[in-house]
Amino acid sequence: MRFEGTESYIATEDLSVSVNAAITLQRPLLIKGEPGTGKTMLAAEIATALGKRLIDWTIKSTTKAQHGLYEYDAVARLRDGQLGEERVRDIANYIKPGKLWEAFDADEAPVLLIDEIDKADIEFPNDMLQELDRMEFYVHETQQTVKARQRPIVIITSNNEKELPDAFLRRCFFHYIKFPDPETMARIVEVHFPSIKPRLVSEAMNVFFELRDVPGLKKKPSTSELLDWLKLLMADDVSPDVLRSQDTGTVIPPLYGALLKSEQDVHLLERLAFLHRRERG
Repeated sequence: MRFEGTESYIATEDLSVSVNAAITLQRPLLIKGEPGTGKTMLAAEIATALGKRLIDWTIKSTTKAQHGLYEYDAVARLRDGQLGEERVRDIANYIKPGKLWEAFDADEAPVLLIDEIDKADIEFPNDMLQELDRMEFYVHETQQTVKARQRPIVIITSNNEKELPDAFLRRCFFHYIKFPDPETMARIVEVHFPSIKPRLVSEAMNVFFELRDVPGLKKKPSTSELLDWLKLLMADDVSPDVLRSQDTGTVIPPLYGALLKSEQDVHLLERLAFLHRRERG
């Protein structure tokens, strides 16, 4: 059971090594990297490659570790009690399993994605330590212990919005997804657009990587944004010659809204273009 990427996901050798190491060690794989580098997509591709079910737990600022275990709906039970419902006699009817319980209860080991763990408060990772270590937890309301039938493959992503506790980091295998180099990026583009003109790719990537190198850019365009931009360039039948004449120091690229996501960055390129034209004039 080894992961080597899929037809739709180009995995570098070091990423594949990290995934397989985490599986061998039976530890969560903590993935960091720039937005748009495929952190979230990785879990789905691992599940596809290994023929496993994907369970997706997307973390929000309000998410608590308890939500991943289970939630007890005391309000519903009180209401049913007032209405004289028979089901109120069994408290288990008011226990809603969370994503971790779902993963533990699966007949075959699934891939569990805990996406953007740094969105939650600082205590969230520590609150998950015991459950991820022991692969079990206790349900106080029903006095039962839920144990994993098969240890799931746990993929955890982080955008570095918060520092994660050392105790949590020690229990993970870590990998940072580097931004793709031009060669890897060309392979990614080929997977998504197999019939795209090579010259268009070449000229577009020159503009793209030049744009990423502009000093002071608030948000560098990502892989997913390059793919969106290429899709628009193909839809509008933009000639590679038009891109060849583009210089991010003199003019903003066509259809730049796919690449630039803040007015600050647009204004920065406009100022650079103005200053460059004035120097040349």
